[in-house]
Amino acid sequence: MSDRMIMLTLTRIEAGHLADLVGQFTELVNATPTDPDPALDRLTPDAYPEDPDASREFRSLTRGDLLHRRAHDAAVVKRALEGIEPLDGSDDDFAPADIAIPGDQVDAWLRTLTAVRLVIANRLGIASEDDHDPSDPRFGVYDWLGYRLDGLVQAADSLGD
Repeated sequence: MSDRMIMLTLTRIEAGHLADLVGQFTELVNATPTDPDPALDRLTPDAYPEDPDASREFRSLTRGDLLHRRAHDAAVVKRALEGIEPLDGSDDDFAPADIAIPGDQVDAWLRTLTAVRLVIANRLGIASEDDHDPSDPRFGVYDWLGYRLDGLVQAADSLGD
């Protein structure tokens, strides 16, 4: 996938919001929280749910590396979004902005959008489809990320053709 490219078109305001979300996500995965964070737990699921001791040991050995990889993926996305002009409050904020995603960076984008969506799902209390209320405006960003993720998955599939 390294020699091909995906073009992602966002409005500048969408790109600005996505950059902010990815920045917040990066802070979350780089932080060393004093209290357990269920969102981080969702990003590093139990390997042995039936054995709490083995699961705790596995998590203690792998969590740091997994979160480091998440931060690295997020940095790839953040760098691509930095090429978009900053928002200035004008009508230009709704102008389209094309982001070229090299084939070898598509997986980082897919993993990052998925992880950000998982964190938002955790914060909103979405554990199953029944917990999602599309009429509740708080779910708008969650749905938008799902829409963008679906588009990237389809574009990534076309790279393999």
